[in-house]
Amino acid sequence: MFPAGPPRHTLRRLPLLQLLLLLVQAVGRGQGRASPAGGPLEDVVIERYHIPRACPREVQMGDFVRYHYNGTFEDGKKFDSSYDRSTLVAIVVGVGRLITGMDRGLMGMCVNERRRLIVPPHLGYGSIGLAGLIPPDATLYFDVVLLDVWNKADTVQVSTLLRPHHCPRMVQDGDFVRYHYNGTLLDGTAFDSSYSRGGTYDTYVGSGWLIKGMDQGLLGMCPGERRKIVIPPFLAYGEKGYGTVIPPQASLVFHVLLIDVHNPKDTVQLETLELPPGCVRRAVAGDFMRYHYNGSLMDGTLFDSSYSRNHTYNTYIGQGYIIPGMDQGLQGACMGERRRITIPPHLAYGENGTGDKIPGSAVLIFDVHVIDFHNPTDPVEIQTIFRPPEACNETSKLGDFVRYHYNCSLLDGTKLFSSHDYGAPQEATLGANKVITGLDTGLQGMCVGERRQLVVPPHLAHGESGARGVPGSAVLLFEVELVSREEGLPTGYLFVWHEDPPANLFEDMDLNKDGEVPPEEFSAFIKAQVNEGKGRLMPGQDPEKTIGDMFQNQDRNHDGKVTAEELKLKSDEDQELVHEEL
Repeated sequence: MFPAGPPRHTLRRLPLLQLLLLLVQAVGRGQGRASPAGGPLEDVVIERYHIPRACPREVQMGDFVRYHYNGTFEDGKKFDSSYDRSTLVAIVVGVGRLITGMDRGLMGMCVNERRRLIVPPHLGYGSIGLAGLIPPDATLYFDVVLLDVWNKADTVQVSTLLRPHHCPRMVQDGDFVRYHYNGTLLDGTAFDSSYSRGGTYDTYVGSGWLIKGMDQGLLGMCPGERRKIVIPPFLAYGEKGYGTVIPPQASLVFHVLLIDVHNPKDTVQLETLELPPGCVRRAVAGDFMRYHYNGSLMDGTLFDSSYSRNHTYNTYIGQGYIIPGMDQGLQGACMGERRRITIPPHLAYGENGTGDKIPGSAVLIFDVHVIDFHNPTDPVEIQTIFRPPEACNETSKLGDFVRYHYNCSLLDGTKLFSSHDYGAPQEATLGANKVITGLDTGLQGMCVGERRQLVVPPHLAHGESGARGVPGSAVLLFEVELVSREEGLPTGYLFVWHEDPPANLFEDMDLNKDGEVPPEEFSAFIKAQVNEGKGRLMPGQDPEKTIGDMFQNQDRNHDGKVTAEELKLKSDEDQELVHEEL
């Protein structure tokens, strides 16, 4: 596109042949070429030997035309040609500036039409002729091709070739636009194209940066719209033309594709595409969010997508980690929401753009699906779904051995794990660091038969790195049901007595009274205590392994048997340690 200001180079206009430009003061009535009936021609003979398929307008009196011609006599001798001067004739028709025969011969002509005109003497130079060039009573032959026609009453002509179904906004004065164009003269001669330069033409509208006709022709356009804009020369480059490519008094035709439009005063535009029911929390600055997106230019050209990487984009919002427009556009979103965020370039990548996919001054459109978000200060969210109607005097607490069913998913509904897939409840000792912190917390204070929904932020789950099957920084949703609970043991204990232990513990344990207790006697004794309800082993572990660990603890010299000197209660051991420390 050329600027609206004065061109650096102008075409030098050569003087046109006086016989065509000056009003002939005396036209004789001399005899001309005979008509087919034998008499002289009374009017111009017009032979239309090339008529274009499309003819949007025909020459009328008062129109300004530009055309090429060859002028010859009846014997074929050339007396004049605009081609020889490499300069078109540019003149108003029907107002006496041409010989009468040419005035009449041009009427009704279409752009790119070719005519042969036979002009009798009385409609040419009559009985006088033109000294040295045109003899008296000469019949003139002209081969004419019309290249342009316009009128001072013309305005910019706009034809919409394609208009998109969705039009978020239309061009107004003061807007900044990016568009592609092909520029031609009215006869189809190309003079410029943005496509050949590999980039859009970027400019303000209505601020004097463009020729007036283009300023007018772009108004009301939608992004993605295609238009044909025909501009008369007085709204283009006028009498001077532009350089060597746009001649003086040339009408211009632009085929325009609008890529995008924005205004420096624009803010981020939000459009909710899908809002899930029950939105109880909206994202705020400082939250950490995981979301999918498709990023496109305003004309629909895709420049990036998280889906193509099969990975969400994870970031803090409102803290400058992403472009300002996205920082603003993500705030206030709900989990699971889909929204369209339109970001003007001054809140995106500005005049320079980035990389080879986002050009300078580009408006960006992001279709976003919010997967989840959390705040580093978030606790576990606990919601009781069902609580048994019968009285619940004891609830789960740290140290308890619990069995529970669970379903675990992401907040977008993606299923991760379920105890039902294994056909048995999950088992854990609360507070033993056997499950993630958030689940451990959420299982405390439950009654047997109670069902809960737990929302666990990643810092209480699998953190930034995630785990097998769990994305990094993912918020997890658990549905849990407490199946059973058993009282836990104090830290460090494998077995506890429900009442005081026997006064003669070793003698009771030494079943064959040989002064030593092998593993078999030790195991039989402990199992008997458990069966009789006198004590209990640590829940959640293999009893044989637990009893084996207890025996190893008592067999202090590792000789495969326990003696009276070796056997000590855990409480006695702890007391001895206290004395040693003292």
